Amino acid sequence: MDSSKKIILVTFLVSFYMFSCVSSTEFEVGGEDGWIVPKSKTLGDAFNQWASDNRFKVGDTLRFKYTKDSVLVVSEEEYKKCKATKPQLYSNNEDTVFKLDRPGLFYFISGVSGHCEKGQKMIVKVMETESSTESPPPSSSSSSSSSSSPPSSSLPASTPKAKKSNAYKTAVQFSSSGFVVFAVLVVSVFGLV
Repeated sequence: MDSSKKIILVTFLVSFYMFSCVSSTEFEVGGEDGWIVPKSKTLGDAFNQWASDNRFKVGDTLRFKYTKDSVLVVSEEEYKKCKATKPQLYSNNEDTVFKLDRPGLFYFISGVSGHCEKGQKMIVKVMETESSTESPPPSSSSSSSSSSSPPSSSLPASTPKAKKSNAYKTAVQFSSSGFVVFAVLVVSVFGLV
């Protein structure tokens, strides 16, 4: 293979590898205050306001920081009642990280009696990406059908605001299959084997 063909092939391979990267963001729920009971009734919708100030995508994570509390992932009905009989997730380790693994709505409440009723609850809308519209990932068997339903009017649209970011950190993860393909092709192009 002449050098110009090698250059074209390497350029193509590098471009392919660059597009196999996936970016994800970890959000600290509630910003600096964390996952707490809102201090007043006027702040009762504070977590839904926080969620609507951010744009979430598949692969992002939510970090719940709290003391003497818990976080539950629940169905829409359990969210509305502030009572969970079969939560999809229960955690009380004071530092819970939850991965948003599909597009749609996720419902969170506090597991401590009375906290949800005081506003310690939240709906997160995860946006569909181009790849998720082509082949949606399967939802887990413990998910309720309502949690993957279309957006409801009870959730404000996610729009970015011009204020301090609530993102805890952003990570770029490389697709392992993309890396393997890239490595094999580079080795074969340069005849290193």
